[in-house]
Amino acid sequence: MTAHDVRAVIEPASHLVGMPPIFDPADAFEAVRQGDLEVRLARNEAEVAAAQRLRYRIFYEEMAARPTADMAASSSDFDDFDRVCDHLLVIDLSTGAVVGTYRLIRRSAARRYGRFYSADEYDISPLLEYPGEILELGRSCVAEGYRTRAAMQLLWRGIAAYVFRHRIDLMFGCASLPGTDIGAIRLPLSYLHHYHLAPPALRPRAVQSRRVEMALMAKDEVDTHKAVAELPPLVKGYLRLGGFVGDGAVIDHQFNTTDVCIVVKTDLVTAKYYKHYERDRSTGEA
Repeated sequence: MTAHDVRAVIEPASHLVGMPPIFDPADAFEAVRQGDLEVRLARNEAEVAAAQRLRYRIFYEEMAARPTADMAASSSDFDDFDRVCDHLLVIDLSTGAVVGTYRLIRRSAARRYGRFYSADEYDISPLLEYPGEILELGRSCVAEGYRTRAAMQLLWRGIAAYVFRHRIDLMFGCASLPGTDIGAIRLPLSYLHHYHLAPPALRPRAVQSRRVEMALMAKDEVDTHKAVAELPPLVKGYLRLGGFVGDGAVIDHQFNTTDVCIVVKTDLVTAKYYKHYERDRSTGEA
């Protein structure tokens, strides 16, 4: 998987300056293994740093985003959200390398920071008003050579275990389509709007100053098979889990992407992936 959801660099949160990342054992779940790969939460600053270096290699070196001077000097992608979130890692046990990561932000973490990351692009008030626990997914990437079905399923099994651990009811986050030429991606954007728009009660809206219309084609003009083929793998994965999209897209010129906000209720995630986690535990596999 090469999808990413990095936004423009977030302004520093003054109350977090100098604070180390938070590692609460109560957040953790039992590691899940498949062959030489293991998925679990980061346990220390060194593991978070490894995830940040992986993010840099993929987002800035491979995908040619523009880093800040500090990021370039350290070859590391970072912001202050990293101090309050949980970092989901895929680790190659044969080398000890972090080869995949997802950033997980619950209400409690967003409260410590002051907001969720997606609020930079979307009005997420309908999600904030949702009565259950919500989880923002972000900074997803997998190293080249590990972008296999097995690695992706392992990441999702880790997310499912986290969802069960914290009784998450709703997940959301921004996902990217490559390019900023709206005309070139009008088919997949129109398809998402016409076929996967979130219901009003769960519908984030792109902030007006950054909003780009998604319904660029009439519904009867959309070739659904071609549109799906043009979607990034991560977006297709969310849709297979019953995901919706918010109203309006946002152009991110720094990363040469067009972003959509994804909303996923967790029932299909847990039904599809957590049964594997339960089976592993019952057979004594870690």
